[in-house]
Amino acid sequence: MNKSATRKISIYLRIDENSIRDFFNPHDPARLDRRQLAHDFQDYLDTSIATAGRNTIIDYKVFCTDTGSMRFMVEPLIRTIRRHYQVQKALKENEFRKFKRRNYILLLFSVLVVMFCQGVLPNLFGQDHRIHSMFSNAIDVFSWVVLWKPIERLIFYWNPYLKEILIFEKMRTAKIHIIESEEELINHHMEHSDAA
Repeated sequence: MNKSATRKISIYLRIDENSIRDFFNPHDPARLDRRQLAHDFQDYLDTSIATAGRNTIIDYKVFCTDTGSMRFMVEPLIRTIRRHYQVQKALKENEFRKFKRRNYILLLFSVLVVMFCQGVLPNLFGQDHRIHSMFSNAIDVFSWVVLWKPIERLIFYWNPYLKEILIFEKMRTAKIHIIESEEELINHHMEHSDAA
């Protein structure tokens, strides 16, 4: 079990008149709920989930300083974050499909090379010829070398793709907790610092 993975990650977002500009790309002319996220904000989100694992619970804690005037910004911001991670997930799934296709093709090609080497090449020399056993051993070693890389990649390298896809899905579907007062925010921090 991975001890470095965090069990629960809360991503804190403070919404006020000054911070709302920092969440969205200022060069994107789309309406607010369709804008891209700002690069610094994307870095903050990605850094927040850097220690996340498969079993990590992720949620958003949104603190609105002026509840009445800024609460309307929560929905567009969360919708933009969800759309961003939906796109990231789709890109990673596409990359994973290419990874599998490329490695299955490589494995098929390797199997064909091995079949050629094991089936055709040994017939060039007769069974009684001394060079036959040396050549046969060399073909066996070559066959293992040719098959090693695609088998290794298909067995060991797929896990990071699935982990990232799962974490992107968790970011897309994470629960939202709106914190409406500073007192509630302080109490929330005190509860979690006592639990740790």
